[in-house]
Amino acid sequence: MFEQYAEFVFGEFGALADSWVTLSSLDELRDAELQNALDAHTSVYRHYHKLFPHRDGGVSVGGKASKVAIICDTQLLKYLDFLSIKIQYDCSTGQNLADELLNVLGKCGNKPTLFYEVNISDCSPYKFLSDTKILKVITFFNILSFCRHSHQSDKNRNNFQTPSCSMIYCKTWSNFATMTSSERDAFLNESFPVDFQWATSSESFKVEGGWLEDGKGETIWDRFGHENKVFDNQTADLACDSYHKVDYDVYLLRGLNVNTYQFSISWARIFPSGHWGSHSEKGALYYDKLINALIESGIQPVVTLYHWDLPQALQDSGGWTNTSIVEAFKDYADFCFSRFGDRVKTWNTFSSPWVVSHAGYGTGEHPPGVKDYVVASYQVTHNILKSHAEAWHIYDDKYRKTQSGKVGIAINSDWAEPMNPSRPEDIAAADRYLQFMLGWFAHPIFINGDYPATLKIQIEQKKNKCPHSEPARLPVFTPEESQRIRGTADFFGLNHYTSRLVNNSDGGCTPGPQGVGDFQAHVDPSWSIAASDWIYSVPWGLRRLLNYISTEYLNVTKVPIHITGNGMPTQYGGDTLNDSHRIEYMKSYINEALKAIHLDGVNVQRFTVQSLMDGFEGPQGYSKRFGLHHVNFDLPDRPRTPKQSAYFYTKVIDKNGFASRKQYFNVPELNNIASNKLPSMPPSTVPSQAKNVWRKFSSLTNFQRKLYHYGTFSQGFNWGVSSSAYQIEGGWDADGKGPSVWDTFTQKPGSVPANANGNVACDSYHRLEEDLYMLRALKVKTYRFSLSWSRIFPDGQNTSLNQKGVDYYNRLIDGLIAYNITPMVTLYHWDLPQALQNISGWENVNMINIFNDFCDYCFATFGDRVKFWMTFNQPHTIAWSGYGLGTIPPNVKNPGTAPYNIAHNLIKAHAKAYHTYDDKYRKSQGGLVSIALNADWVEPKDVNVPREVVAADRALQFQLGWFAHPIFKNGDYPDAMKWQVGNKSELQGLPETRLPSFTEEEKNLIKGTADMFCINHYTTKIVSHLTARLTPQSYKYDMDVSEAEEADSPTTAISNQRAVAWGLRRLLNWIKEEYGDPEIYVTENGVATDIKTTVDDTDRVFYYKTYIDEVLKAYNLDGVKVKGYIATSLMDSFEWLNEYKVGFGLHHVDFTNPNRPRTPKRSAHYYYHVMKDNGFPLPDDEKILYGQFPKTFNWSTASAAFQIEGSWRAHGKGLSIWDKFAHTPLRVDNSDNGDIACDSYNKIDKDVEVLKKLKVTLYHWDLPLALQKLGGWENETIVQRFRDYADVLFSRFGSRVKFWITLNEPYIVANLGYGYGTFAPGIVGKQYIAAHNLIKAHAEAWHLYNDKYRATQGGLISITINSDWVEPRNPYKQEDVDAAERYLQFFIGWFAHPIFNGDYPELMKTIIRKRSLAAGLPESRLPEFTPEEIKRIKGTHDYFGFNHYTTVLSYPVDLGNQQDYEGDRGTGTTHDRTWIESGSFWLKITPFGFRKILKFIKDEYGNPPVYVTENGISERGVVTLNDIHRMHYYENYINQALKAQLLDGVDLRGYTAWSLMDNFEWAAGYSERFGLFYVNRSNPTLPRIPKKSASRYSSIITCNGFPDPALGPHECLNPEPEATSVPTMTTENTLHTSFPILPRNMVDFLGS
Repeated sequence: MFEQYAEFVFGEFGALADSWVTLSSLDELRDAELQNALDAHTSVYRHYHKLFPHRDGGVSVGGKASKVAIICDTQLLKYLDFLSIKIQYDCSTGQNLADELLNVLGKCGNKPTLFYEVNISDCSPYKFLSDTKILKVITFFNILSFCRHSHQSDKNRNNFQTPSCSMIYCKTWSNFATMTSSERDAFLNESFPVDFQWATSSESFKVEGGWLEDGKGETIWDRFGHENKVFDNQTADLACDSYHKVDYDVYLLRGLNVNTYQFSISWARIFPSGHWGSHSEKGALYYDKLINALIESGIQPVVTLYHWDLPQALQDSGGWTNTSIVEAFKDYADFCFSRFGDRVKTWNTFSSPWVVSHAGYGTGEHPPGVKDYVVASYQVTHNILKSHAEAWHIYDDKYRKTQSGKVGIAINSDWAEPMNPSRPEDIAAADRYLQFMLGWFAHPIFINGDYPATLKIQIEQKKNKCPHSEPARLPVFTPEESQRIRGTADFFGLNHYTSRLVNNSDGGCTPGPQGVGDFQAHVDPSWSIAASDWIYSVPWGLRRLLNYISTEYLNVTKVPIHITGNGMPTQYGGDTLNDSHRIEYMKSYINEALKAIHLDGVNVQRFTVQSLMDGFEGPQGYSKRFGLHHVNFDLPDRPRTPKQSAYFYTKVIDKNGFASRKQYFNVPELNNIASNKLPSMPPSTVPSQAKNVWRKFSSLTNFQRKLYHYGTFSQGFNWGVSSSAYQIEGGWDADGKGPSVWDTFTQKPGSVPANANGNVACDSYHRLEEDLYMLRALKVKTYRFSLSWSRIFPDGQNTSLNQKGVDYYNRLIDGLIAYNITPMVTLYHWDLPQALQNISGWENVNMINIFNDFCDYCFATFGDRVKFWMTFNQPHTIAWSGYGLGTIPPNVKNPGTAPYNIAHNLIKAHAKAYHTYDDKYRKSQGGLVSIALNADWVEPKDVNVPREVVAADRALQFQLGWFAHPIFKNGDYPDAMKWQVGNKSELQGLPETRLPSFTEEEKNLIKGTADMFCINHYTTKIVSHLTARLTPQSYKYDMDVSEAEEADSPTTAISNQRAVAWGLRRLLNWIKEEYGDPEIYVTENGVATDIKTTVDDTDRVFYYKTYIDEVLKAYNLDGVKVKGYIATSLMDSFEWLNEYKVGFGLHHVDFTNPNRPRTPKRSAHYYYHVMKDNGFPLPDDEKILYGQFPKTFNWSTASAAFQIEGSWRAHGKGLSIWDKFAHTPLRVDNSDNGDIACDSYNKIDKDVEVLKKLKVTLYHWDLPLALQKLGGWENETIVQRFRDYADVLFSRFGSRVKFWITLNEPYIVANLGYGYGTFAPGIVGKQYIAAHNLIKAHAEAWHLYNDKYRATQGGLISITINSDWVEPRNPYKQEDVDAAERYLQFFIGWFAHPIFNGDYPELMKTIIRKRSLAAGLPESRLPEFTPEEIKRIKGTHDYFGFNHYTTVLSYPVDLGNQQDYEGDRGTGTTHDRTWIESGSFWLKITPFGFRKILKFIKDEYGNPPVYVTENGISERGVVTLNDIHRMHYYENYINQALKAQLLDGVDLRGYTAWSLMDNFEWAAGYSERFGLFYVNRSNPTLPRIPKKSASRYSSIITCNGFPDPALGPHECLNPEPEATSVPTMTTENTLHTSFPILPRNMVDFLGS
């Protein structure tokens, strides 16, 4: 029967408990009774383990301690999973009890023990709890717990409440209680386990910003901030702008070298309403992008599903107090697991849920601000626990098998230490503190599915004590709920920041943890306080807490601990970067975790430092800073700068703890052990054969030159960044370094502007870790740096070795190798030791041997790790600027002879060093040696003039050939140079040439002394032949060339250094042709920006985007053997004579801050992506989509009346506003007018020859002048007049015209005609009034047609709206994103929003109203529609007529109180330099924008039918019928339209090419030509001559799209010949060609 009873109990309650005692007081049984009991127990034991084969815990029997030894000697022991004993304790025998227990338990091995009954008599129970001997026994043996205590004193026997602590807490606390402070705080210099995970973290609402971006829903923190409940009324609207800065954040993580990043997902960004049905795909895509970026960088994502930012929509329904939230959270978790779980393998369901319950619903300090610690707080915890369990089970049931991830929860807890360790009641109070904080969540999940008994009992006792004021109402889990909650964690996530001293205190009937828990929390005054008053640095508390958790919660559920949050805040202000307090906090807390692992055996697998960067810290806003990185919240860029704590954490990660670590790295393979000396080549001819480069490239059109090339480099391509010693190192006299010539020069006042110098520079000598951080973050393959000769040999000679200098470079090189970065070392970068200059420097031939000694030492010392050497950097600069111009040290001004002599010695010094390496080190080290030469590209002023080509070639020989010709060709100078200098010298009356000569021996020594060609390049110059002066003697005059800037290219911060990207491709080709196709490394290339440009360096992005693409063209298209590219430079630095006024860096350095903080610029992130992609792979936007439009698709071409008709006064035509405008001086380019235009009024037969039917525009800008005299579109009466005009047209032509456009581009009419005044009628500042009347006029015309004509005519009527697409200039920047939104709403939305949605865009109305009122105006300058007008305007469309040409980049512009359209819009525009120009300054070829704006129209206006009514491109200048740019334009734009229709679901019905023929282009006159047909205006008959684009457009129409060539030739590409041919002539007057007529029955004509 007992077995049956046990079986029933196990079946009903077995899932709720782990440990069972079958029979208590077994010692009271005798003989047969005892045997029967033992048999029954044995049977139950077996049955239990059959039911629960893998369950922790187990079965036991109970008995007196004195009988334990007997049990341990019998067979019964093997049927006991633990010992279960009762003990007796009194004051007189207590001391003996400890000895007895020690003796008894010692006979049972290490069997776990449960004291199921403790009887205390004749003394205070405090005595037992504080008996150190008892505690030592408990600590020594494997004691599970105390289950029951009774007190048998004669006094107050029935009223006594035991102030006891749990066995686990007492055991944990006692383990450490006797430690001295020195023992407790002793530092452990050991390493973490090899697979330890180092992490940092962020939380969505603290960093993301973008609070309303892309459909994100409002969160409770958004509402909280907008209700001004945060410090200084701050909000999280922008925060760190991480929503737009994924690349920026992942950059920081790479720099830190963490292997794990913990971040939270914003529920409201995924499900704006909190429910599945409101899914936002753009929100999900943001997290996809972040997760993918992490994985690409080798960083494991750890995702927290909920970190406090509840969707406000759910809070409106009660939030976490509403039980329905459990299902909502389950759905949300399900979506996240499904969407991201293939990449995310670790999930936290909640982070710090105690804060939600306590601060959100208890004290109300956090949103939602509920102050209810009686009911709400406990109900919230109840629902959170159930939500967590449901999420865990969803993962376990649906995803674990396929995704193999882990799900846990991150619970926050302090450590609680008794305030008075000698008072047992304080010990018990500390235990209660933990149970009310940690146990509230951990006990249900990790123990038994229910709240801790201490918590339940305490609340029950309080309820009994306070019958009239209920202090707490703890919900109850059903057995099913408990079973579902228990064990729902694959790890124990712990957020821990501080500790508390806790004492026992009667809380009365006060709600809240301290009142209900009868305790009070305090701090030790000696503890160090952080910026937040709740965080004190108590590192040793972490070790104790980890021990407690391991014993209390993880004995049964064997899962690891992840420290998911630990950190401290600092105040905003002061020295924010030098955060030494945080370093000390991190160091000590991490070390305590190490102790817990090493000394205590706690299974901690991860440590997470909070946080990655400063963020929005709840009610404290931005006043408290937790970040390892400083975020400047005063700047819209939100730049992130590493603090010193970031560098400290990197060191800890690098060493995997605190043990001293030797460097282990893989030495590069020996690939070049045989000599690479290049073969001899014949001397260059004059001009060189490389002149073919000009013939090949100079005839390219701008379109051909700028057409972007997509492709990638070879897999082994070497990407890198550069620096040089004097520019970055500082430490000019540190650790025995000798002075260099640059030290001497800059110490002399007036030598450099502002008396700047490199004494400190970037302080890289003292900040090596900071430099390595940047290189890791960039993930470069190569770092080019130079050695400071005087740091290694202070006086330049090898007898003066400075070991500390050598140590610095060893640390640098070892650090690079450790991170798989190849060192590329320049031996000499201009900083000659001053001691050597004192013996005449490079003028002294002895320098050749001295330099060789230096190189020899460097090869020997560093060559085991350095495999890429350059002897000199830009010897041309050394020779000419140092000894000719004398502008840089050593400041010798002898331009006629010194540069030649210096170059002579430099070349021989290089050759000697090369041979030293070749002879002594190559075989063992396998490295490469070369020299870094510099050259501008030079373009002849007129490539068709031979003399100019010769001059350009000569300029290159003087600059590049001066050094390259001896080394790469024949050991001697180029003939062009020898002849020039020789002839000039003779003309100057000199007995011999000023150019020195090499002996034959020297030539043999020099030629071939380079293993690759290294070139530094920055700009291009335009040169022409010049007969230069003979005096004074000068290298410059010897060249006989004049030099000018390439005026069409962008300027930079350095004069005469324009960004001329196309020159680099030509230079690389020239090197290939001139020097025998060598392997080439671009060893310097970059651009300077001014000091005002800090992190948003758009110009540098454009520079790299264009220059690197030219390198790619050379590699992919021209076969140049480019092997590497080095960007200049790693960071801003001392820029020689430009000192710190300009910067070349990918990182900004603040030279006003002694810490020299380094902050990544936008260009750093851009360059990272170029390197990651190994070039420019073809993006999806640029890929051709093969397919066809629907058969009903409508193809058109277009023109407008005024632009083509002419006959301006024929047959009674009245004057229009454009007639007057064009006849007003200085209004139209070249004084053109439309009097004749294309004379289409008299050539209608010819114009419709290839067209079928008409689409008619009622108004295309040419308002009758008579109406303009009455105010034109400013006068509201025009609305009725336009309606009357429309009525006439509908009545007269409606039987034949079925497609009507009321207004074409009303934006142009309003803004250019009545706003800027650049179009007719030339009025300024009245655009809003004009637009208002235009919209109402359109609506009236639509209603007229709809009411009066539609039924009988069956046509369509709408309006044509024009708009550019717009992209933010910096897509990482919220204010640029906002500017783009304003641009669109003020452009397309101005007219589309009223017609399709009922009123002006809300954004537009709000801005104009706000600015108008701020200027003192009584109302908004934007007119308002009445409710009746809104109703009449909304929906007045049968389709969306759309004109589109180009895309712009936008950025914010503050025009102050300027009360006009531009001031309201507050947006400036620019363009990407890679976008190809047209004949119109505003029109760049940007096909991708066409698809995007069509998708925008679909999303914004309900996917209306769209007819593209204008799209085309212009040219100007020389006429060519081979208009390849127009063919390119149409092919790509129309293909984007096809993508919009087929891929995006845009309801695109038709496409119209603008324009049919070249015509009058408004203010541009006839200068701009958009036509498919050229109109020869020099011929009185104005013939229409087809351009090549007409044929291409015709074929697209015939094919109705783009047939896939992979399927073979399509029949549409071979139409029946329907062409008219005439002889081709060469003069503009008679330009003709052959052309197939636009296909009949397929093309409409859209005209006005």
